[in-house]
Amino acid sequence: MWSTEHIENYINFTNPPEFKINPDYAYEDDLAKYGIDASQLSEEDYNKATAQLKNEIEKIVTEFRQAYAQKQIDNEGYVSFLKSYGDYLIIEKPSTVDNFRFMFEYQFGYMYWRYLMWNFVGRQSDVQGKYDNLNGNWISGIKFMDNIHLGSQDNLPSDVLNNKGRNVYFFLPFILGLIGLMYHANKDLKSFYVLLALFLFTGIALKIYLNERPFEPRERDYALVGSFYVFAIWIGFGVYALYESACSYLTPKIAGPILIGASLLAAPVLMASQNWDDHDRSGKYTAVAMAKSYLNSCDPNAILFTIGDNDTFPLWYAQEIEKVRTDVKIVNTSLFMTDWYIDQMKTKTYESNPLPISFTHDQYVGDKLDYVAHIPKIESRWDIKDFINFIKNPKSTVEMQNGQTIHFYPTNKIRISIDKNTIIANKVVAPKYNDSIVPYIDIDIKGNALYKNRLMMLDIIANNNWKRPVYFSGGAFDDEDYIWMKNYLQLDGMVYKLVPVKTAIPKNGGLLEMGQIDSDKMYANVMKWDWGNSESTSIYHDPETRRNSITYRTNLARLMNKLISEGKNDKAKNIIDLAMTKMPLEKFDYYSLIDPFAKGYYAIGEKAKAKELLQQLITKYKENLDYYSKLEPSEQTDIAIEIITDIERYRGLLQVMKESGDIAFYNKSKIPFNTYVNIFERFGREKE
Repeated sequence: MWSTEHIENYINFTNPPEFKINPDYAYEDDLAKYGIDASQLSEEDYNKATAQLKNEIEKIVTEFRQAYAQKQIDNEGYVSFLKSYGDYLIIEKPSTVDNFRFMFEYQFGYMYWRYLMWNFVGRQSDVQGKYDNLNGNWISGIKFMDNIHLGSQDNLPSDVLNNKGRNVYFFLPFILGLIGLMYHANKDLKSFYVLLALFLFTGIALKIYLNERPFEPRERDYALVGSFYVFAIWIGFGVYALYESACSYLTPKIAGPILIGASLLAAPVLMASQNWDDHDRSGKYTAVAMAKSYLNSCDPNAILFTIGDNDTFPLWYAQEIEKVRTDVKIVNTSLFMTDWYIDQMKTKTYESNPLPISFTHDQYVGDKLDYVAHIPKIESRWDIKDFINFIKNPKSTVEMQNGQTIHFYPTNKIRISIDKNTIIANKVVAPKYNDSIVPYIDIDIKGNALYKNRLMMLDIIANNNWKRPVYFSGGAFDDEDYIWMKNYLQLDGMVYKLVPVKTAIPKNGGLLEMGQIDSDKMYANVMKWDWGNSESTSIYHDPETRRNSITYRTNLARLMNKLISEGKNDKAKNIIDLAMTKMPLEKFDYYSLIDPFAKGYYAIGEKAKAKELLQQLITKYKENLDYYSKLEPSEQTDIAIEIITDIERYRGLLQVMKESGDIAFYNKSKIPFNTYVNIFERFGREKE
C-alpha cells in the first residue's frame, strides 16, 4: 500500500493511464518465445504466424478493456496488465489536469487540510488513514456534520469510541482562528501578509515541495507545525476580536473576564481535556522494554545486526543510558554502507570488543566497494575467505562505461566451512542439536551486485569463526538482510541466531516458518522479559506499541506451539497467560494474532479459557459488522475489503473451535455468523 510501486494509489485520485496498441511492435521477434524458428518458415507461414500473434494481443486488450469497464478488474489489476503487456502498448502519461487533481485532492486536501482540521476541529483516531472513512480523518463531534463527512456515526464499535486518539473540539478553535484571520487582515494588512506568507510557505508550499506520494509510511502532520503555529496566533487575534465586539455592548471590565474565560474553555481547556490521555506518557516504558527484550534475547558478547530506526535507536538508548547488555555489539546494517560507521564497528564499544573486519580503511573509504559487481566467469563455489580476498585484490576490478572502476566477483556461490568441534566448544547450539550440525553452509548471492554493507557482514562471518554469537533483529524478510542464510536461524526470543543447523523454510513460507526453536532456551529468555508496564489500563497504548504486539504475539505463539508439541503443557500455559496478561486484548488490537492462543488453550485442556477468549474476539468482529451493516450500500462497497476481512477472521474463530473438537460451541457460534453472511451476501462469502 505504501510502496512507490503501487501506482494504483495514484489512479484512485486521477484516471487510469490511457493506452493503445503499439502499431510498430515487431511481432516477429516473439516467434522464438513460442519455439518457432522464423528462418524455417515460408513467407506465407511467417505472415500468418505474426498476424496470429497480433490478433491475440488485440483480443487480450479488448477483453481487458471490457472487464475493467465492468469493474471485474480493480486498479491493481489495471497496473498489473500494463506491466505485463507494456511492450505491446503505448501508454500515455497522466495529463496536466490529472496532476493538478491529484495535487489538490490528495496533497492539499488529504495531506494538509486534514491535518489542519485535526489540530483545530478534531481527530477521528490515532490509526493512520488510508483514504477511507474508518480511520485517520478529521471529526468535529457535531453529529450531523460528521455524518455528512464520514457516514453514519451511530452504533460505532467500542474500539473506535475508546480510541484515546479520538479528540473532538466542535470547530471552536477553528472558528476562533478564522475570526482572528479576518480581524488581522482588517486591522493591519501589512503584518497580516507577513503571517499569511509564513502560513502558506510552511503549509501549502511545503506540500508542493515535498510532492508526497500516496500513501506515506506514516502520517506527516509533524512537518506542518509551523503553519499550525501561525493559525494558533490567529486564534489569539480571534479572542481579541470578540473582546472588541463585546465592548460595544458591555464595559471592558465585564467583557474582558467573560471573553477570556469563554475562550479558555473553547480552546486550550477543551483541547487539553481531549488530548491529555493520548499525549500523557507517564508510566509508559514499552519502547525501552522492547529494546531490552531484543538485547536480553542475545547470548553474551553477541553481534546483533539491526536494519532500520525502530530496531536500533531504542537499543542504543538502553545501552547508553540504562547500561543494559553493553556486551552486545549492535550493527545497524543501513549505516554499514558508510566508512565512518565501519570505522566505529572496528573499535571497542562499552564491553563489546571490535568486530573482526579484515578490510582496511583505505579499502572502503568514500565510495570504494559501495558496489561490487557480479561478472560471471566461473560456476565453482568458493570458500568465503577466498571470496573476500579476491574482492580485496586491487586487480579484481573492471572499468564501467562511465569510466568508473569497480571491484567484481566471478562467482556468486560461497561456502562457509564448519568445524563441528569448534561449534561444540563455543556452545553455539544446545548439545541436543550436535548431531544436526552441518559440515558447511552454502550461500548463493542474489542479484547482480554486492553492496558494501552486505560485504562487511560476510567479512564478519568469515573472520568470526563462530567465536561470538551472531544475531539478526528480524525486522525484514528479504534474503539479503540475513546474508542469504535464512535456513540457518534459531529464534531465541525477539532475535534470530545464526546456527549451523538447517531449518528449511517451505517454498511459500513466511516469517512464521523461519528458524528453529530451542524451547528451553527461548522459554528462559521470554520469562525474564521486562514488559514496560504494557499491561496497565491507564497508560496510552499508542499505535507503535500496539504494532509491536505483532512481533511479540507471533514469536510467543511459535514458542507455545513448540512447547505443546513437546508435551510441556505447563510451560505452554505460562506463555499463553503471559501473552494475554501483558498484552490485554482490549488494548493491543491485531485480534487475528490471538487465534493461536485460543487454540493453545484448547490443546492444553483449558477449554473454559479458550471459550472465554474466543467469545471476546467474536464480540469485536460483531461490533464491526453491526456498524458496517447500517451503512449505505455505496459506503459498504468502499470498505468491502474491511468487511470481508472481518467476516473471514470471524470464520477463523469458528475454525479454531471446530479443529479443537468443541463442536457444541461451534454449532452455537455459527448461527450468528451465518446471519452476518446473509446480511453481506453480495460480497459472496460462504456460510458455515
